[in-house]
Amino acid sequence: MTFKGLPKRQRLVGAWLLLSGISLLGGVLFAAWLDSQIALSSLARVALWLGSLSGGMTLCLMGVLLERRLLAPLRHLQTQLARWVANPDAQDEEAPEGWLKGLGPDLRRVSQSWRADRMRLATAHAEGARSASRIRQELETLLQVLETPLLLCDRHRRVMLFNQAAETFFTGNTGLGLGKRLDALLPTATLANAMAQLPDDGSPREMLTHCGQRWVKVVIRRVPGSERETLVTCSDATTTWNNEMGVRAELNRRLPPLRQHAANVSSAVDALRHIHATNVPLELRTRLEGVMHDESQALNQHVAEFATLLDDLQYHGERLRPIWSNDFWQALDERLDPAHRLITPIGVPAWFKGDAPALIELFASLVDHLRCHLPTRGFEGEISLQPKRAYVDLMWQGAPVPEGELSVWRDTILNTLPLGPAVADILRQHATDIWSVADADKCHARLRLPLPAITQTHAPREMAPPRPEFHDFGIAQLPAPDEALAHRALRCLEIVAFDTETTGLELRRGDTVVSLGACRIVNGRLLASDAFDHYVDPQRPIPAASTVIHGITDADVADAEPLHTVLGQFRDYVGDAVMLAHNAAFDMLAISGHGVHFDIPVLDTLLISKALDEALDGHDLDTLARRYDLHFPPNTRHTALGDARVTAELWLALLPRLEARGIDTLEELLALQANAFDKEDASAP
Repeated sequence: MTFKGLPKRQRLVGAWLLLSGISLLGGVLFAAWLDSQIALSSLARVALWLGSLSGGMTLCLMGVLLERRLLAPLRHLQTQLARWVANPDAQDEEAPEGWLKGLGPDLRRVSQSWRADRMRLATAHAEGARSASRIRQELETLLQVLETPLLLCDRHRRVMLFNQAAETFFTGNTGLGLGKRLDALLPTATLANAMAQLPDDGSPREMLTHCGQRWVKVVIRRVPGSERETLVTCSDATTTWNNEMGVRAELNRRLPPLRQHAANVSSAVDALRHIHATNVPLELRTRLEGVMHDESQALNQHVAEFATLLDDLQYHGERLRPIWSNDFWQALDERLDPAHRLITPIGVPAWFKGDAPALIELFASLVDHLRCHLPTRGFEGEISLQPKRAYVDLMWQGAPVPEGELSVWRDTILNTLPLGPAVADILRQHATDIWSVADADKCHARLRLPLPAITQTHAPREMAPPRPEFHDFGIAQLPAPDEALAHRALRCLEIVAFDTETTGLELRRGDTVVSLGACRIVNGRLLASDAFDHYVDPQRPIPAASTVIHGITDADVADAEPLHTVLGQFRDYVGDAVMLAHNAAFDMLAISGHGVHFDIPVLDTLLISKALDEALDGHDLDTLARRYDLHFPPNTRHTALGDARVTAELWLALLPRLEARGIDTLEELLALQANAFDKEDASAP
């Protein structure tokens, strides 16, 4: 009989007591009957009774012995096994007893070995987790400092990873985000076909696509050994194409006329030389001189235009990159004297264009060449912005550098740069020159280098710390986007939670949207930095009663875009996601009828809550937030983005309850939501 097959203890004890009782009763009856039939002596009578009761007494004693020596130790062993299964780390152990006492050393050995294995496994898990965390942090840090915009997409062209350079490169483009399709970010008809035809060995394929106001060069390649994942890098090809198709094409176009004018001048000169040797009429000589004059004028004009084109070519040169002045002064200071700070930046920092490594070597050569003119205690650096130029000035207390010194310096060879260019070559590369002037106070002088200015005004973006939604490789495990949406699991849905703030509650009587906020849930996670938050110009005054609720004033929306423009951007932000709102009927009414169609499913946390808890009162957002212990920063309620995030958190809280009831797909949830539909809610203003 197996341990599992043993009868319950009560049943076994009952059977034992019954058998013992029957045996004793039978013995008593038998002894009494026999004693009445036979006249026995006292000693024989005692023997008769003992013999008749011996069977029942033996059975009773055997039961007691089995209970104490076998059954009770078996129960204690069962308890110990159950404790080990439920809580392997429990230290409270019971040693085997009775006839199982001999198993004690074996059980202790099994227990110790099990705990040792568990400890080694836990240690391996901890070390693996630390290693994975360190690798992930290093990867995120590396990708963040990488200046090349980079994205990683799964086989369905959904973005699984993007770095900060990509975020900067596509600033303002709502198509960038985890889980979003690459097609929304780079809308080119050949992208899908090109990605489908990528070779598996990682060989790159290049594409050129128009994105906003620029041309973007896209390099795609399959990640070898992956599940058809694609690495995408981007670069701005606008300057290259402008140079190739603009300035360089114009240079090629102007070259034949230039040659023609030069040939005409040469022919006229030859003819004049021949005239001096022969007797030619004055009229012909005059005509030839006129031709030379006209052709030389045309030649000068073309040369001037050539010079302008060359300046443009240099101005827009690919090697000239935006430079933040503070970064430039710091890099120059480190190049000159890493141990001491010689340069003090003054004035308002600004952007300019240049070849930073070449400019740093140029200034380092200048300081070294003119060291006798510069103060030993250092100098100041200042950027002065002009309409098209930025003056990069080095200033010191003293006299200007003589032009003769600068002329000598321009011929200096910079051996630290490739091919050893002269200083004049670097100046020519930037289409500029350098000179030294005295300041108005007659106490200071400066060296001035004009460089191309750019319109960018803000300081470089600070490096953001690594964030959880920097990547999400679980996106690759989501169902294909073209799978029937109705049968998709709820946790696999890409959801955009949104909310609107309006001028009032009478949407059918003229009230309209003043703010639209949204956030995204991908793979069951609310993305903290993926948000849509826009003010809307309502084109009517905002009532004070509404401002009291959401805090939005007429001044806040003075420069905002109109609703139809914001809705177009919002539709791009939603993409293929399912929409989610609390009391969605009101928000959908607010964004409907403005030329932008939202023909996608809409989930409503209000209806879902009512369907789950019909017997409970209170299904407004504040009550549900308290019911599910949702926490949000102060002063974020009654803002469009704040309420959208609370709605998203509420959805994540409702999700396990839906799954516990077997509601796993969008189709099932929409059916549940439809049952909870209340005309009173739908008609809410």
